[in-house]
Amino acid sequence: MWVDGRARVMVDAGGGSFVRFGESGARLADLSLLAISHLHPDHVTDLAGLLWLSDSDRQEPLPLVGPSGRNEYSSFSTFLDRLFDPADGAFPVLSGTVGGPGRGVLVEPLTIEIETRASSLVLEESGLVVRALPVPHGNVPALAYRVEVGGVSVVFSSDQNGSDPRFVEFSRDATALVMHLAVSPTASGFGRELHATPATVGRVASEASVRQLVLSHLFVHESPEELEAGVAEVRSHYSGILRAADDLACFPLG
Repeated sequence: MWVDGRARVMVDAGGGSFVRFGESGARLADLSLLAISHLHPDHVTDLAGLLWLSDSDRQEPLPLVGPSGRNEYSSFSTFLDRLFDPADGAFPVLSGTVGGPGRGVLVEPLTIEIETRASSLVLEESGLVVRALPVPHGNVPALAYRVEVGGVSVVFSSDQNGSDPRFVEFSRDATALVMHLAVSPTASGFGRELHATPATVGRVASEASVRQLVLSHLFVHESPEELEAGVAEVRSHYSGILRAADDLACFPLG
């Protein structure tokens, strides 16, 4: 999310985000927050790449937030240690990120308790307010984020199945809701346990009265016809501004 020409909030760091971050003209030094929704690989695999040589571009600590653990999923703080610990981490050369002797800008990690029923304040800085809410994504600890600044509010849904009514209230009257369209209208079984169907995406946006809906995390494993059908299903439930995200697309909100 860009504010006054600067990238201020980044949500997730999946494969390709390292390249796209640079192509967009964003700078790590401008970020007020890097927020991780959950620890599935397609949302976090480029974190190490983003932090590589980060101390060359940024001197101030970088606020970094993610979910607590559950079942086989470690907490965000443990995940960072497993990546960057100077003795046992996968990338000890980046141990500077966790206060060790290596490279990398120091991060200020915040772990959000996934079992909480209420939203949590993540950041409040110079008119920028970020809150997090746990969302249902099967048994995977996952967080949605709401960013408010300058009279604009943007909600990032994360991967979720859309079954928790708290998320509708969390998204209420948002300027934009960025919600994942990760399964087709005909999805069943495990896919529907993890991801909201197109009908659910449309209903959530409508019930929350968001001004515009941006469809993200588009399912690429389905046919173009199924993607078109999914977008049409969303539209049948939501009558506001509807956009489909693409790499490096920019949607003005002010």
